[in-house]
Parts: sequence; structure tokens; C-alpha cells
Amino acid sequence: MPLSNQLTPGMTINVDGKIYRVESCIKMNVSKGAAFIKAKLRNLMNEEISEKNFKLGINVDEVALVEHMIEYLYVEKRDYLFLDIGNLETVLVPPSILGDKVNYLKEGIRLKALFYGDSVFSVELPQFLELMVIKTKSIDDKLTMSNSTKEAIMETGAKIEVPLFVEVGDIIKIDVAKNEFIQRV
Repeated sequence: MPLSNQLTPGMTINVDGKIYRVESCIKMNVSKGAAFIKAKLRNLMNEEISEKNFKLGINVDEVALVEHMIEYLYVEKRDYLFLDIGNLETVLVPPSILGDKVNYLKEGIRLKALFYGDSVFSVELPQFLELMVIKTKSIDDKLTMSNSTKEAIMETGAKIEVPLFVEVGDIIKIDVAKNEFIQRV
């Protein structure tokens, strides 16, 4: 078990029953009192960043997360069913872990999943996806150069701002992280 003064960015640790990734850490020396480690931690469940101070030399619980590729199959009751590509076992993932990523799920899409024990702890979508436009908003006659986009709804339910030339039935490439149109395919 590592000590608090051995924390490094990228480590995954367990603090009060929650799993965090260390984003940054520095040793703080104060004129009055003992030195301590100030760390920025990212909660892997909800992506929130928080700061925590650790006394020097205390034990820190390091966690080993295992990365697997999983493929989306379908919704089962309230959970989402995936296939673990490595061992061909099905995995149920609750919506709380997926969050807004459910708007980009379609059958056959592959995601990276971090497992803690036997359960999925977090998932990561590919950077780009190709999705079909199923609905677009009507175009107003009062368009200006600064307002040359319209809202489109994808086959997965995601809403994206797209250029005016994109029509229903077009397949477009989307940057998932930024929720942006890239190009028409």
C-alpha cells in the first residue's frame, strides 16, 4: 500500500469508499504546522473534481482497475446490456454509470469499460461516431450568417447542431466529447 507522499497523477485510489483518479498533487509546506499533500481527485463515477489534503506518510488505498472492450447489445428493463469482448460474457450497466452517454448508444457500438472487481465502474465512448439523422428542425426565413445551423436528432436520441445542408436520412460524423458535427459521410 503506497504512502500519501508517493501519490502521482494517474493513480487510482479509494477514499471513503469512492474511487478517484489523481489528477495532480503537490507537497505543501506551511510555516506553522505540518507539511501535507494537496491532491486534485476526479471521482470516476460522476467525473466531479475535488481537492483533498493528505497528511504525510499515511497509507493510501490504491485500486487496480481493469480495462475491457464491451459492445452494446440492448436495454434490459432499466439497465443496459453489453457483451464483454474479451470473455464473451454479458454485463449489465446501470444508467447512473452511463449518464449522458446513453444518447450515443446504438447496437454494436464498442466502448472501453473500467472494471473494479466484477462490476463496470465507468465507460468511455469512442471519440467519433457515425449516426443517422432522423429529424431536423424547420428552417426559418430570418437566418443570419451567425445562425447558420439547425438542430438535428440522431437515431440514438442525441441532439446536435448541424449545418443547414444536412437532411433527414444523412449519416454524419460526430465528435462525441464536444457534441459537435464533424462532417457528412
